[in-house]
Order: sequence, then C-alpha cells, then structure tokens
Amino acid sequence: MDMRKLVGRNVQRIRLRKRLTQEQLAEISGFSQQYISGLEKGRRNPTIITIYELALALGVSHIDLVRPDKQADVAISK
Repeated sequence: MDMRKLVGRNVQRIRLRKRLTQEQLAEISGFSQQYISGLEKGRRNPTIITIYELALALGVSHIDLVRPDKQADVAISK
C-alpha cells in the first residue's frame, strides 16, 4: 500500500466533501495550493505533523487521513 497515495486520496475526498477548493484548504491550513495538489496526487511524503495540521484544517481526526479506504483494500488483496 502506498501511504502517499492513500493520504492524498483521503485529503481530496474529505476536502471535496466539505466543498473546499485546494486554494481554500491552502488558506486554512497554511500550506501552498501547489503542496496540496502534489499531496492529493500522491507525489508528496507528508510528515506526521503535516498530517495532523491538515486534519485540524479539515476538521477531522488525523486517523481519517491515514485510514485505508475501499480502493486501498482492493489493492492489498491483489
């Protein structure tokens, strides 16, 4: 399981559920829009502190950003 992709998918899913743009999340979190874009594409390797700060900005638990989703479960079973 690629944790970078998993975290990126979770950030994007939660961001979209909350109807936030990448720019809005960048403003709330203090990270750049370019960083958030790279993160959502699985190109960034976030630290535990980054995960915690993004979770605070999104109003969710940090666990929600690292919890495997159904796509990850399918990849594990292959």
